[in-house]
Amino acid sequence: MRVDDWLKDSEEVGPSWLTVDLAIFTLRDDQLMVLLIERGLDPFNGMPAMPGGYVQKDETLRDGALRELAEEAGIDGSQLHLEQFGTYADPGRDPRGRVVTVAYLALGPNLPTPVGGTDAARAFWAPAARLEDGALRLAFDHQTILTEALEEVRRKLEYTAVATAFCGETFTLRDLRTVYEVIWGQPLDPSNFRRKVLNTPGFVQPTGDQWLPPTGRPAALYRRGHAWLLNPPLLRAATSGQRG
Repeated sequence: MRVDDWLKDSEEVGPSWLTVDLAIFTLRDDQLMVLLIERGLDPFNGMPAMPGGYVQKDETLRDGALRELAEEAGIDGSQLHLEQFGTYADPGRDPRGRVVTVAYLALGPNLPTPVGGTDAARAFWAPAARLEDGALRLAFDHQTILTEALEEVRRKLEYTAVATAFCGETFTLRDLRTVYEVIWGQPLDPSNFRRKVLNTPGFVQPTGDQWLPPTGRPAALYRRGHAWLLNPPLLRAATSGQRG
C-alpha cells in the first residue's frame, strides 16, 4: 500500500499513525552489523527492535528518520547513505493500533558505538547473521523488515555503487572487495574483482595516493566515482537457493 493511498483512506479505516523505522548497517571488524535498540516502553518492553518512531506533523519522512536516529542511538545520520526501501502496513503489525511505517536503509563506514536515548533503554550493534539464523527475536514485524532490508542491500551491491557507502572517503580495492565478501558471504577472486571494478565506468576514481601498510606492498587509493548504476553489474555467484 502506498503512503499517499493510506493518507487518503485514513478517515475510513479509523485512527492511524505514520512512523519511520531504520535498517542501519555498517561493517565493524569485517562483520556486517545492524543497529538495534532495546525497547524501554510497552509494547514489547525489553525486546530488541529497529530504531524508529512517529513522524511529527511538521517534518518530512527523511527528517523524522534522522531525528529518530539521533534521539534513539545518538548517531548523526546526515552523512549516511539514506534511502526509503519499503512501506509496511499490515493491520496487526502494532498492538497499539493501525500503524503504517516507512522503512529506510541507512549505510555507513565503521559507525560509532551507539548511545540509547528517549524510549530506547539502550542501543547496540548486533551481527546481521543473527537475523538469519533466528538467534534474534525482534519486536513488531522488524524481523521481516530487516531480513528484506538485508536482501535489498545484497541486491543493490550488484547493480549500484552502494558498496562505497561502507568505505571511507578513500579506500583500497581490497577494502571494497571486503564489503562484497562480507555482505554476500562468499569469497571473491582478487584479480577478477579488480578487473571488473576498474572496467566498470565511473565506479571508482583513483586518487593518485597510496596506502602504505606496515609490511607489504603499497596499495592504490580510490574514491567513489560519478556513476551510481553499474554497467555491467557485478553479479553474485550462484549458491543453493539463490540465483547468480
